[in-house]
Amino acid sequence: MTEITRRSLLSSSAVLPLALGLGGCASAQRHSAIKATSIVTGGKILTMDPANPFAEAMAIQGDRILAVGSNDDINALASSTTKRFDARGMTVLPGFIDAHSHPLFAQEVVGVNVGLPSIEDVKKALARKAANTPPGNWILGVMYDDTRFAEGRALTLVDIDEVVRDHPVLVHHRGGHTAVVNSKGFEVAGITIKTPDPSGGMFYRENGKFTGKVAEHAVTPFFKAGVWPVIDRAVRRQAVTLSSKKMAAAGLTSTTDAEAGIDNLIAYQDARAADEMYFRLAYMPIGTSDAYRALKLGGVRSGFGDDMLRVGAVKFLADGSASERTMRMSTPYEGRPHDYGILTMTQEEIDAAVEDAVAHDFRIGIHANGDVAIDMVMNSYEKVLRGRTGSDLRLRIEHCSLINDRLLARIKKAGVIPTPFYTYVYYHGKKWAEYGEEKMRSMFAHRSFIDAGIPVAPASDYIAGPFEPLMAIQSMVTRRDSDGHVWGAEQRISVSEALQICTMNGAYASFEEGSKGSLTAGKLADYVVLEQDPHEVDQDAIKDIKVVRTVLGGRPTYEAG
Repeated sequence: MTEITRRSLLSSSAVLPLALGLGGCASAQRHSAIKATSIVTGGKILTMDPANPFAEAMAIQGDRILAVGSNDDINALASSTTKRFDARGMTVLPGFIDAHSHPLFAQEVVGVNVGLPSIEDVKKALARKAANTPPGNWILGVMYDDTRFAEGRALTLVDIDEVVRDHPVLVHHRGGHTAVVNSKGFEVAGITIKTPDPSGGMFYRENGKFTGKVAEHAVTPFFKAGVWPVIDRAVRRQAVTLSSKKMAAAGLTSTTDAEAGIDNLIAYQDARAADEMYFRLAYMPIGTSDAYRALKLGGVRSGFGDDMLRVGAVKFLADGSASERTMRMSTPYEGRPHDYGILTMTQEEIDAAVEDAVAHDFRIGIHANGDVAIDMVMNSYEKVLRGRTGSDLRLRIEHCSLINDRLLARIKKAGVIPTPFYTYVYYHGKKWAEYGEEKMRSMFAHRSFIDAGIPVAPASDYIAGPFEPLMAIQSMVTRRDSDGHVWGAEQRISVSEALQICTMNGAYASFEEGSKGSLTAGKLADYVVLEQDPHEVDQDAIKDIKVVRTVLGGRPTYEAG
């Protein structure tokens, strides 16, 4: 595997005036005096441009697409210095886009990866970390998934206490909304069995004792107590480089940091300055952060930036998690008749957040998984849009997991962009029984959104779910989990529709459909080369298609060995 680092990869050059005028092969013939920096020939090019959906070849000039057309027409744009890529037998697509992710996962550098086969393996890993950690200092576990252990159960406080007693331990779920804490952790945070649950959070108890599980706002007190591992500026920059290389290897050229503070913004700038950022990024500040307050104070608004790093919508969270089974619904979870999930904002708080964001020319994306939370967000969106004229706000609902016909109609009317999880059906299949077959017919509802004419966006929510776009396409097309169970077959979509979501819809979600999302003359030269066409393989093998090459702004960021 080869990753190529160049300063020119990370800088956005001016668009060539003539390149903006080039379309298909006829334009290529008219402007044959303009020579391409590189060309791709011999393959099957799926442009995702409805005006010119298929091509044999493509020409690149600098960081932009010069033309797409036939092999003969594109070869005419080559000179003796033009670089050539022979794509015979391969399929070329626009670079994949992820509209909701958390790519700066620096915690893995200082924590313990507990994404292991068994609870016994986790206990051994925590014990090893404790042996090399000063007594009293926190130990952080990362990548925890409660449904994937050989024991068939979740990790508990008792499990951790058996191996670590002198250190506070917090094992964070990969979904980000829950954790498991040991007895020492509760002690350090000053939380006893008599401590009431915080608003929008829960300390889980059984038989008058803590289970160790904490959710939503109940996680926060632990991070405010004791001595935590230090994640410094250099570590964060390295995390950007590592994650962007991994994402490039999967065919991603653009992603979104959908819950970012000031340290993340600094890390992306540092990595870019070091020529070590291998994706384009939309930066979504979290609404409670110093970063958001500073951006507003400085008059910065959504859209500020350039093609590599741009300020996106502000992010708020209205309820819990789908994968951690805490999202707020109008009906209870299967087997838990009194559990409807958790709200993390009131209607008044949502109203205030939306009004303030719009007043400061910020777009807004509110995390709302359950139908109750989605309804509350739509109340606020409809209120702020009432009687409004002027710019298109493209308000977003992050995740928008459980819908109904009434919510669908309201989302369509308001022009709201939903970003449902696209790898979740496949990857998190063991969790869906807690929602039941009936709910799953209306969850991650890509078919319903498409049929309603809603430009549903692509969203991995990495690290909560895998970021690989090919897994996402398979998941949306088959609705089959990794064990072969089908969840909500009514929401299946076609391969072509899934590709549209992962390219043009992703660009539309960030107001960038004019510069990326399709292989069109004048747009950024972001593309991916696949060994096979996703339309032509077994649908249950789409995730296994080999990524041959990923190109960002005309320069390779990944090449398979």
